[in-house]
Amino acid sequence: MNLKIKYLYALGLSFLLTAQSGYSQSAEKGALPKIKVSKNQHYFVTEDEKPFFWLGDTGWLTFGKLDRAGVDKYFKDRKAKGFNVVQVMVLHNINAVNIYGSAALINEDVSKPFITAGNNFNSKKEYDYWDHVDYTLEVARKNGIYLAMVPVWGTNVSKGNKVSKEQAIEYATFLANRYKNKTNVIWLNGGDTHGNEFMDIWNAIGSTLKTSNPDQLVTFHPFGRTDSSENYHNAKWLDFNMFQSGHRRYDQDSVKTNFKEDNYKFVLRDFELKPTKPTLDGEPSYEGIPHGLHDTLQPKWTASDVRRYGYWSVLSGAAGYTYGHNAVMQMFRKGDKPAYGNKELWTSAINAPGAKQMIYIKKLMLQFPFLEGVPDETLIANQGSRYDYLAAIRGQNYALIYTYNGKRMEVNMGKIAGDKVKASWYNPRNGKEIKIGSINNTGTKEFQPLGIKKDGNDWVLILRSN
Repeated sequence: MNLKIKYLYALGLSFLLTAQSGYSQSAEKGALPKIKVSKNQHYFVTEDEKPFFWLGDTGWLTFGKLDRAGVDKYFKDRKAKGFNVVQVMVLHNINAVNIYGSAALINEDVSKPFITAGNNFNSKKEYDYWDHVDYTLEVARKNGIYLAMVPVWGTNVSKGNKVSKEQAIEYATFLANRYKNKTNVIWLNGGDTHGNEFMDIWNAIGSTLKTSNPDQLVTFHPFGRTDSSENYHNAKWLDFNMFQSGHRRYDQDSVKTNFKEDNYKFVLRDFELKPTKPTLDGEPSYEGIPHGLHDTLQPKWTASDVRRYGYWSVLSGAAGYTYGHNAVMQMFRKGDKPAYGNKELWTSAINAPGAKQMIYIKKLMLQFPFLEGVPDETLIANQGSRYDYLAAIRGQNYALIYTYNGKRMEVNMGKIAGDKVKASWYNPRNGKEIKIGSINNTGTKEFQPLGIKKDGNDWVLILRSN
């Protein structure tokens, strides 16, 4: 044990409780507005009641693999592309060490963060793992981005049981104290783990975070093809639901009871649960990742797939959507050992087609009072299954219907106000709108999207009350 670690031990808990507050305890200029659940409990708003559409990116390994310049580049880019949330692991492993060689923990014990005193942004010698987390939070804030942080990735608990309940409570208390003044912090409890396992630990972390900082949103990031609502919907610490629709194709999934690629089914189910809580897809198939993850000879998911998951879920009542890319989620750098067959550098992958197209989901929804949106499959007279499914949502004066493949729509009219409605097509690939015209708001009307029927020829039909 080196002298620095012995020194930390000698100072004791009182020093830790003081030092851990570090930078974040000072009042922040230009703090982002707090995010809260909307009055109807289905969506998010800012503290001043402005609609907040969650458009997330998956930057899981940001804290461990990016230096300051990388952090600056990444968040500047994500701001430019319209993202307002980034999902990131605080601890990928309990032996986490960042790019500067600073360990997160003493002796791989989550209850003992390795901390140097004070705000050391400008001291190379004293710039520790947690200072780098603070720096990243500050850069995110300046770019208008909220960090949805996983305290400790689920495998550290589920494999080898390396975290006890007591350690988890101490660690969550540390996080809550250090980041209590951060308005751009959201907590993702769990981390790609089964919600019905080690529930005592996940409940302890969730309860500690929420009790300490009631104004910071908390959810649970679950294992693939599962949903936080299945185990924690009634937990007092859970503010909104998050599901992981996952990375497999229909034919790669042997589980008969889940929703397979049909991520909208999670949303439709969660939308009706009581008590009412927002829900969203926090991990759909990543752009550039092999179908099923592990066989690198399989085809890779594309921009059209991430669009499909986005519009399917949002037009079924989700409060937002999180995009991901294989290279970006692992912040792949030259010399890194690749996971999931990735060969592209993160600095290139941030410009992937799907990443550029995500902004059009947010732009579409912000055109309308989406906080009043209610999923309504009765709008569709010719509903299909799998890739022929038509997702539909409406408010008082608008309706939005999505096709992934240019399928002809038969729409039951009269579901929104007005004797006539204005119809148009919205292109998810470029955000452009093409007018159809004014039509009578009665009976059943047919709408034929532009182009031929094929996967990826996706369109949104917009109906507006005259």
